[in-house]
Amino acid sequence: MDQEISGLSSMATRPVLAELSDLLRRAHGIPVRFESAGGVAIARRVREGAEADLLVLADGALAELENAGHLVPGTARPLWVSQVVAAVPLGTPAPVLDSESDLRVALLSARRIAYSTGPSGTALVGLINRLGLAAALTDRLVQAPPGVPAGSLLSSGGADLAFQQHSELMDLPGVVVVGPLPGGTAISSTFSGGVLTASTQPDRAAEVLDFLGTDAAAGAALARGMRMPGAR
Repeated sequence: MDQEISGLSSMATRPVLAELSDLLRRAHGIPVRFESAGGVAIARRVREGAEADLLVLADGALAELENAGHLVPGTARPLWVSQVVAAVPLGTPAPVLDSESDLRVALLSARRIAYSTGPSGTALVGLINRLGLAAALTDRLVQAPPGVPAGSLLSSGGADLAFQQHSELMDLPGVVVVGPLPGGTAISSTFSGGVLTASTQPDRAAEVLDFLGTDAAAGAALARGMRMPGAR
């Protein structure tokens, strides 16, 4: 069998990458395996010289690593766009999120609000500041540990409202996804991929990266709450 293509990714893209890796193995005979962890931890591993062929991370984090020389020049490309959604524990009333006013009410009504260490968490804190709610909500914000879905705090009773990438919340037991944030409060993250300079088989890694941008990959991404850049 051909040598396995190894990849590193953040948790948000783990489900779709697992599905596409299985498809590549079954339909094309290309062995691919991605290891996923919190985006901050993955970026640190790359900086420390992790041996892998491909990298999939939030666009900003990947661009920083590209600028630092960790990606093969010209290989970085956007792959998928993911929306941040709100979620609540199963069996509890779902807040209405039709307007910015609705979102304010939901935030101020929550006892504990879970968010992630990734780009969605940073964006949520920025949104709360922009809405002028930082002082009111500071003591209610609970940041999930790196690599742990914010939604897990809903099922454990640690929060009654959570915000994170749709892909990380949609299959969690005991969690109900309410929907994306309304209007101008919407938060989305672009996840990009690139071939690592540490790769021992950069040409084959580039072929796998090309596949991640195909229509076949788009269908898998859509099923996981993501869309291709430019798609609506």
